[in-house]
Amino acid sequence: MLLPLLAQPTFTRHHQGQTHLKHTTPPRSTLLVMLGIILLAHGYLGMRLFPALGLQGAGLLLGWLALALSSLLLPLGLAARFISQPPWADRLAWLGLTVMGLFSSLFVLCLLRDVSLLPLAYLLSDAAYSSWQIQSALGVFAGAGLFTLVGLINARRSAAIVDVAVLVANLPAELVGFTIAQISDIHVGPTIKRPYLDAIVDKVNGLGADLVAVTGDLVDGNVADLSAHTAPLARLKSTHGTFFVTGNHEYYSGALSWIAELRRLGLQVLLNEHVLLSHGGHQLVVAGVTDYGAGHFYPDHQSDAQAALAGSPDSPFKLLLAHQPRSAFKAQDLGLHLQLSGHTHGGQFFPWNFFVRFQQPFTAGLNLLGNVWVYTSRGTGYWGPPKRLFAPSEITRITLRRG
Repeated sequence: MLLPLLAQPTFTRHHQGQTHLKHTTPPRSTLLVMLGIILLAHGYLGMRLFPALGLQGAGLLLGWLALALSSLLLPLGLAARFISQPPWADRLAWLGLTVMGLFSSLFVLCLLRDVSLLPLAYLLSDAAYSSWQIQSALGVFAGAGLFTLVGLINARRSAAIVDVAVLVANLPAELVGFTIAQISDIHVGPTIKRPYLDAIVDKVNGLGADLVAVTGDLVDGNVADLSAHTAPLARLKSTHGTFFVTGNHEYYSGALSWIAELRRLGLQVLLNEHVLLSHGGHQLVVAGVTDYGAGHFYPDHQSDAQAALAGSPDSPFKLLLAHQPRSAFKAQDLGLHLQLSGHTHGGQFFPWNFFVRFQQPFTAGLNLLGNVWVYTSRGTGYWGPPKRLFAPSEITRITLRRG
């Protein structure tokens, strides 16, 4: 969908060579194209479903009014914070983003219904085919409503702990059992606030991990609006501290301000650099790169795995934090053992999980790229519609094993 473009910032270069972000809407022609697509998609729903249900008169009018309202709420849900102030911006975002999730399921189920009608027109009798048209139209609305409700419950409930064992060749006995707690893609913003993050921090602290990794897309909004809601991050506890790398949404939200705020909270932000940790008499390398597209916002933030690991010593375990899994293509020959990533949300909800692979090498879980393990988190929060289907959120506990 083109709707996310409404929430993207633009950036301008000033004479001093600094790059400054400012939130603007796309050109009028782009907005008109997006609005046209939204209206056409809603028109398709009305033309395909309303006649099958036999809507007439007031019922038909109400149906079209509902679709018109949905067409308006979809872009407003994403643009709420640019056109209003809290708490109304948050309320508008909640309404618009929930409608977006409902519309997505309606559209997909309507497409599947139409696909089913093609062969059934030849396989069923006229009476049976007519009955299926009515039943399937009702099923589209019922299914979309059910998916939206279940998706909302899945999105808003506390993320489950997912245990992952990573095998490292020749791992010293002192490092066997070393644990990393990974959280990613929380998206504190219009619909995710402090109580949501508080629950995440409590669960992470309960793991007693050796290290906490936050792999980007923590926020959707500026520091002034959200600092009170990200404050729980200061409570994160582990043996060696909390390490953070930027995601694309940090750059949409003023990355430099957020880097300063997270450092104030006690997180160690890794910008194409590494640190050495001493554990059990061994040195571990923990490196982090900026988001894959960070260079488009700040040239000096260009993601660079080679720079991040430059000068790092030989180590029995080298870890790279990189928001997007595709960063692994440039990092796989640098002697790493494990890359932790997020970004994909595991697709978040059907059918978008099938499209992730067009941009990223992995959608979710543990995969091997060359000699490097890449773990892609499904995310600990959600973005956009408060909806998760077949891609549950997670807090990941990675445990090192010898193998």
